[in-house]
Amino acid sequence: MTEIQPQHPAEPVATESACVRAQAATRRARRDSASRRKARQGFTLVELMVVIVIIGLLATVVAINVLPSQDKAMIGKARADISTLEQAIETYRLDNLTFPDAQSGLQALTAPPVGLARPERYREGGYIRRLPEDPWGAPYQYRRPSAHGGQFDVFSYGADGKEGGEGNDADIGNWQS
Repeated sequence: MTEIQPQHPAEPVATESACVRAQAATRRARRDSASRRKARQGFTLVELMVVIVIIGLLATVVAINVLPSQDKAMIGKARADISTLEQAIETYRLDNLTFPDAQSGLQALTAPPVGLARPERYREGGYIRRLPEDPWGAPYQYRRPSAHGGQFDVFSYGADGKEGGEGNDADIGNWQS
């Protein structure tokens, strides 16, 4: 056995086995350091694909649950607007003793119609500040006499903008409950 001479007399003498252990520890530290570097370098393609698939599934679940809610909200807004227009038409009738005629339509709620029998009875500022558009960007419709048994119809043609239809494309009117 070879002994290593201490540089200072107070230091213990190192043996070959101690040197071998130190070298092995150094190799392990280098190997561990290399594997940590490799782990920190990034994700594999498979890991990225798994994450993308999970995000896609989550987006699909959200879309399936949110889109019908948006359609319901638009129909609810149309019903609320129609109710507001109905109330304004009733107030117009109370003041002017008649409903707006079919020719004047809903515009009679914002400005006095031409040929009004007693224009002095028309409320200053009108009965509604401005006419709303339906949630799909089209004007609300007014029909007098009603095609559904009432005094008048106020309605939206729905998402498709055409009379009739089913589901989101169905007409929404004051004759519905």
